[in-house]
Amino acid sequence: MAAQNTKPPADRRRWGSTVAGVLVLCVMLFPLYWMLDTALQPESGLLEADSVPHSLDLSGFSKALGDQGGHLLTSLVVSLGAVVICLAIAAPAAYGLARFGLRGTRTLVFGTLITQMVPGIVIANALYTSYVDLGLVNSYAGLMLADASLGIPFSIVLMRSFMLSIPGEVIEAAQMDGAGRLRTFVRVVLPMSRNSLITSGLFAFLFAWSDFMFALTLNTTDDVKPVTLGIYQYIGAHVGDWGSVMAASVLSAVPAAILLVLAQKYIAAGITGGSVK
Repeated sequence: MAAQNTKPPADRRRWGSTVAGVLVLCVMLFPLYWMLDTALQPESGLLEADSVPHSLDLSGFSKALGDQGGHLLTSLVVSLGAVVICLAIAAPAAYGLARFGLRGTRTLVFGTLITQMVPGIVIANALYTSYVDLGLVNSYAGLMLADASLGIPFSIVLMRSFMLSIPGEVIEAAQMDGAGRLRTFVRVVLPMSRNSLITSGLFAFLFAWSDFMFALTLNTTDDVKPVTLGIYQYIGAHVGDWGSVMAASVLSAVPAAILLVLAQKYIAAGITGGSVK
């Protein structure tokens, strides 16, 4: 009698899924590993670096930080400003679409999603003429406003979905206690929507932090130069010094990685919070 396989099919499928997931993760993370590996071997070329660095040479990071430190600070200021503008616009808009019973709400939400499909170069070219007239070219405020537009549609859709899941009895109780719409929104709705606010703010920060198109189009001088534009020009000036280039790329990825790690539980709750009412 043939020996029976005691391992259930579900366990085999689970192990197979795990192995496949690990392989996909390794493929996705390999460029990041090679970037870090090259940054730690500043004397080697892009294709000459050892697979595993034998010594940790941080001179590339020191040089990259000296060259790109100001651009990193510019990106941080612009990204945080874009987050503030994005949430200040998206949160009230999401609340209005979720609770005011406006006509054509679905059409408005659909239109908001459509704006995410417009190519960035089209928006950047359209903004440039207006920015020249308004004097916003080469300014922090202009870049903050442009980068905020990247996160506003996503934030509106996400927060509206979450606010729809807030029990109506809670809002009605606040209004019966004498709170107006604005006070109810600030004191009740926003605290209950913390997860979606954090998630929206994080994605708005990532959109602004990684922006290149607006930074290239809406800036004609070096007065406001985010790190994405700085690295782009850095490659041309230091094409033979890939260690410093990769070190600058690693430094630019650190803030986003830290935020993702710190906010991961809020992201999961914010994205799935509105899926169950």
